[in-house]
Amino acid sequence: MPAVNEEDHIELLCGVDVFESLDKEEIRALLRGLLRRNAEINLGAGQVFYAPGQSDGKLFVLTKGRVRLYKMEGSHEFTLEVVDAGTIFGEVAFTAHRLRDAYAEATEPSVVLAMDRAEVERLILEKPMVGVRMLGLLSERLRYYETRMEDVTLKEVPARLASLVLFLVAKEGVQIPGEIRIPTSYTHQHLGTMIGTNREAVTRAFGRLQDEGAVQIRRRTIYVEDVGALERAAGRLLEEEGEGPSS
Repeated sequence: MPAVNEEDHIELLCGVDVFESLDKEEIRALLRGLLRRNAEINLGAGQVFYAPGQSDGKLFVLTKGRVRLYKMEGSHEFTLEVVDAGTIFGEVAFTAHRLRDAYAEATEPSVVLAMDRAEVERLILEKPMVGVRMLGLLSERLRYYETRMEDVTLKEVPARLASLVLFLVAKEGVQIPGEIRIPTSYTHQHLGTMIGTNREAVTRAFGRLQDEGAVQIRRRTIYVEDVGALERAAGRLLEEEGEGPSS
């Protein structure tokens, strides 16, 4: 993978909200300090670079590629989130929260910068607004993860899938005439790990959402045709589904 040069790194870091209180020269100094200690990690597709039990809590900044954050529920993987370049993650490792037992896997060739605990603490002491921003990010992310796991407990597969598609619309949806396109091509197996079920159940759930006029699948791409119908489907709880478990 071609290296990400310094100016590209700096421009990307300037766009990370946690570092919003730092000026460009402060970000340059931070970056050079990280690069001096070889904090830049190049990852291959499918490479797991963080796992539960690692005592050296780190804060990661994804500067290139895409990373999947997931937990193991028994023998099954449950994807918490898929993050893109410009995203900071790993902050859960600095808490006693149960979500710190997550894994991080590059889903394509990627580059991350890894800040160790001492660096993060020193930066927060020098720039308290970094800590304030990080607390806000942590609170938002924990709330999102908890909601995802509550969905698995309280909702049937079609409602879980509808909730996930709404999240993808907000995160990456592209408005085109008459519908919204999700540009990333997700396999049904991948989507299954994101809602705690299997590929076959995702296929059935998509069939139901298509019957309700909420979405269409064309050439492995999700198109949202009726956001209102999708929101109604996402709001249904288990007892409202009127059918047995489909996972």
